[in-house]
Amino acid sequence: MKAVTLGSDGVEIKELAEPKPSQNQVLVKVKSCGLNRSDLLETQGQSFGHTGGDTKIIGGEFAGEVVELGEGVTDLQVGDNIMCRGGSGWADYAVASSKRSIKFNLEQISWEQAASIQGNLQTMHDAIVTNGKFISGQTVFIQGASSGVGIIGLQIAKALGASKVLGSSTNHNKLSKLSSYGADVLIDTSQEDWLDSVLDSTDGEGADVLIDMLSGDFVNKNMEATKINGYLINIGRLAGMNGNFNYDLHAKRRLHYVGTTGRTRSIEENLKVAKVANNELWNYVIDGQIRHVIFKTFSLDDANSALNLMNENKHFGKLVLLTNQ
Repeated sequence: MKAVTLGSDGVEIKELAEPKPSQNQVLVKVKSCGLNRSDLLETQGQSFGHTGGDTKIIGGEFAGEVVELGEGVTDLQVGDNIMCRGGSGWADYAVASSKRSIKFNLEQISWEQAASIQGNLQTMHDAIVTNGKFISGQTVFIQGASSGVGIIGLQIAKALGASKVLGSSTNHNKLSKLSSYGADVLIDTSQEDWLDSVLDSTDGEGADVLIDMLSGDFVNKNMEATKINGYLINIGRLAGMNGNFNYDLHAKRRLHYVGTTGRTRSIEENLKVAKVANNELWNYVIDGQIRHVIFKTFSLDDANSALNLMNENKHFGKLVLLTNQ
């Protein structure tokens, strides 16, 4: 089978043996694959758990058709179309945990949406609702809203009844598009006075829930942009893994500063995240209130071009790989 691999020579398309499903796994004929920042960082030397030994197969999310059941699988059948999260997905065939595989109807969503919607849906529901304790009528600020996951976050906040949704970007072209996906207030974080814009739009208080995909040196202003006793949820570090954290400011604002990631969760924990997210949000996906912006699709053979585009950070929305199957 064809697979996108990462080895000593970088990203390469290789012919590899088709994998076999182990207990509680299924073999999937892959149709589409989502690109995430973690995939790019993996190619740049960071590890995000993608499997494959010395020659890793890249890809943490994909969708396809079940073609073989491993021992113990009872909730899926051969022929089911499923959305998968895990590792080694950028290939003609991949194995997936049956517990982390979700059936879907192609008449309701496309392969492009199916490849990528679950990761962002689960990430943002976990951040906004589970960790951010959001309730209808509160204000939500998505700090770094022009990415695929950020756009989903805007739509989730709007669908669940936020009184005001703020979205930020440093790119003027991307920022102008956020209003179409739920942002009531646009925050240009390339400007030094962006914090004033947040406070002006929230009666001087800050947002009830701030979802931070930047971190780094944004952290102190993000604390000021969060309401006293509010929730600041760290889900990304695009502006840096470290920063000058003002502990006194954190204490004075009595903030709930929460970090969250799926990388350190067990399968059971991830299953719970998926269940609560889909129970509350899937109907919004089906009726189109929550949807991915698909910026561009690539063939599996052209994975390097997709990674390069992501690295340039010129895209708005999601990048997707399609197989020829």
